[in-house]
Amino acid sequence: MTATGPRPPTRGTDPGTSPAAYGLIRDDAIARLHAWHPPDPAQERLRQDYLAHLARHADAMARGGPPAHLTGSVIVLDPAGEHVLLTLHQKARRWFQFGGHFEPGDRSMRQGAEREAREESGIDGLVALPEIVMLDRHDLGAAFGRCQQHLDVRYAAVAPPGAMHAASPESVEVRWWPADHLPEDTRAELLPVVRAAQAMMGR
Repeated sequence: MTATGPRPPTRGTDPGTSPAAYGLIRDDAIARLHAWHPPDPAQERLRQDYLAHLARHADAMARGGPPAHLTGSVIVLDPAGEHVLLTLHQKARRWFQFGGHFEPGDRSMRQGAEREAREESGIDGLVALPEIVMLDRHDLGAAFGRCQQHLDVRYAAVAPPGAMHAASPESVEVRWWPADHLPEDTRAELLPVVRAAQAMMGR
């Protein structure tokens, strides 16, 4: 079966997790991942893994789909590219970029990731840059329930000058961090996506 071939049946009857509910965004994910040119062999392997996962699971974009599913996130930089806006995640209790699960109303991966970033940052005018920055596949802890692994598609956005941020119910706190002095416990994970976003901005 190819990624654009017949779609396997979903694992539930809830319309919010049906293949039809996520049809547009699944098609967009397949198209965008096929068109994306990864920067290195490791990212190419992840691109192929994501496409294979999408081929196997019609509900790969849904929170209620397989325990491993696609998510979208956005790393937010200031206009100079010198500071990064992060959220202290309610469940993980660690500082991360904004993002989360796609929803049936999302029409593209970028739009879904952008929606999550707006909701979690409180910045209504936030717009994600069009290209994928990087992919990241990571395991989750027990606090995330049946979700065992996220296949994250990461974008970048530049906050409008003077934008005011606010924490959402999913966050303990939202604050700016110097790009060269990221939180110690997530620095190793965040630094590659921050550097890639800065490069995309020409910084």
